[in-house]
Amino acid sequence: FQMLGEVEMDVVDRLGIDVLPVEPPVQFFGLRRENWKPWKLWDGTGVLVPGQLDVEVDGEGNWLLHSEGDPAKPVEGRMPKEGFYFDMPSSIETHLDFAPPPLEEVRRENHVTTEELEFLAARAETLRRETDKALLLGCWRKVGLPWTGSIPDFLCLLATDRTYVGDLFALRTEIALENMERFKEYLGDNIDIIGLDGADYGAQNNELFAPELFEELFLPNFKKQNDWVHQNTSWKTWQHTCGSVTRIIPLLIETGLDILNPVQTSAAGMDPAWLKREFGSRITFWGGGVDTQRTLPFATAGEVAQEVAERIRIFAPGGGFVFNTIHNVQQGTPPENVVAAYDTARKVGRYPIG
Repeated sequence: FQMLGEVEMDVVDRLGIDVLPVEPPVQFFGLRRENWKPWKLWDGTGVLVPGQLDVEVDGEGNWLLHSEGDPAKPVEGRMPKEGFYFDMPSSIETHLDFAPPPLEEVRRENHVTTEELEFLAARAETLRRETDKALLLGCWRKVGLPWTGSIPDFLCLLATDRTYVGDLFALRTEIALENMERFKEYLGDNIDIIGLDGADYGAQNNELFAPELFEELFLPNFKKQNDWVHQNTSWKTWQHTCGSVTRIIPLLIETGLDILNPVQTSAAGMDPAWLKREFGSRITFWGGGVDTQRTLPFATAGEVAQEVAERIRIFAPGGGFVFNTIHNVQQGTPPENVVAAYDTARKVGRYPIG
């Protein structure tokens, strides 16, 4: 799960980053991002990690992470020896006896709390006062259409019980609208963009399920959420999906979505020129600026700069493009390549685009 660094302001300023996140104190594994302490990754890199983070080492040398870092609680994460990420077994296991939760249980679990709202409001107010950055609210599972069960469990449910999924998504949307009302109350104009969803709808070669299912079950509920945001706030809506989603992009546009991320041009059919030609006048592409699977970690700085310049020439004409890497910058990526990507974007990304 991610293992992302908290980007400090000197790096933000050096790279010319325009957007900062407003996120709750806990994202994964119940770990609060506070009380930082020294830690070493497998390759010896020194980092700071949340004070709650502690691991158990199993007989094979793997790191096991208990919920909230408490050894008395269940193991939620497992990082293979010499690995880069904590896998979350509960998200990938298939349960042949999986029974989705009762809807009333879903209703109880997904409302944003006053504690979360106060934290988010304070963070947004500080960033608004002390920086000139655009602010993106990322409060996942409180808006959008969060799945239930593991990924394979939910995909099976999607294929076998559309009635339940339809009822689930209707309830999720009802809760999302209530949560967004409270976000508006507490954060108001101190945010500029709201992240609606972070689920992936595509793999490297195709969508994860038939686009007709997306049209039937997802589209009406995302449209209600996008419509609420546009009718009640000045915010822009942002949605993440990796992979090959060529047949889902038109449906996302139909929901009223403003911004698509991360624009995985390394996936089948996701050709940058085709994406711009087909959809560039109807949605903003946030990403696609450089391939983090191959180019950024493995090419030379010169090759990185060449790809960045090409992507800007394709995506930027007429607007509707926010430069970003295709996904997270991976551990081990040469720093000079990161600098080359952002410096090139600043140099080439000025209108008129050549």
